[in-house]
Amino acid sequence: MKVILKQDINNLGFINDVVTVKDGYARNYLIPRGAAIIANDTNMKILAELKKQQAFKEEKVKNEALTIAKALEGLSLRIAAKAGTSGKIFGSVNSVQIVNAIKDAKNIEIDRKRIHMNEDSIKEVGQYKAKIKLHKEVQFEIEFEVFAE
Repeated sequence: MKVILKQDINNLGFINDVVTVKDGYARNYLIPRGAAIIANDTNMKILAELKKQQAFKEEKVKNEALTIAKALEGLSLRIAAKAGTSGKIFGSVNSVQIVNAIKDAKNIEIDRKRIHMNEDSIKEVGQYKAKIKLHKEVQFEIEFEVFAE
């Protein structure tokens, strides 16, 4: 029996996948739990329309990410931190400070979870790079300098 999955199921498939399963598994487990529906003509048309809408939304999100990436391209940030004479920072610099610096420089808000650094936090002054992943297909590196106040 062919069914359309309404949720991710381990070792079977992901949401909106059309899979073939045994009749008993579909009737006694998947359909009563709301995990799947029968893949008849009506449901297949609904699924096609849903996938079309999702593709449109995905394209819109990707274009927004590309726009942000172009705006931030070539940006070099300077982040001030209190530091001792040896160059050690009192505290640390993390993704929150990078987000704030981007907002101050370009007035663009980015979720701090999208910024990935090699280190968890930076504890010395110097030049660093961070990778920003705005979308699964849109990612770029940004350079920033941590200097002593």
